[in-house]
Amino acid sequence: MRCIKCGCEESKVVDSRPSENNDAIRRRRECVRCGYRFTTYERREEMPLLVIKKDGHKETFDRQKLMRGLVAATVKRNISIEQLDELIDTIENELRDKGMSEVAAQDLGLMVLKHLLVLDKVAYVRFASVYRDFKDVDEFNEELRRMANE
Repeated sequence: MRCIKCGCEESKVVDSRPSENNDAIRRRRECVRCGYRFTTYERREEMPLLVIKKDGHKETFDRQKLMRGLVAATVKRNISIEQLDELIDTIENELRDKGMSEVAAQDLGLMVLKHLLVLDKVAYVRFASVYRDFKDVDEFNEELRRMANE
């Protein structure tokens, strides 16, 4: 592993432990040349998850794209980035546990909505308004009524 300070290609591992959510190995390393310490994470290599868009084209699942949408939906709500990251992890793990390598964008959106409904109802409505492309107040009100009935 290349040192991020001096570029030396040799380092030694001084500590290894599982990450907080046990999806990676966290390693503290020390450069043999300059002594700088840095952290690396070792994760298993997985098949890329593909999202099938409405028009049929496929794109690689992009955590950051989903995070941007969630951040927009949760502005001024008491929801941390860590909670949103955990929500994305949960969705990604659900898909991988089902053995899925492809998911329709519509199904992915429904999964996000299901988790947001539990996390924060206002964020749910905000996300739904963009995801379902509400055209007017009536569609917005219909979603609120449906949510109230559930």
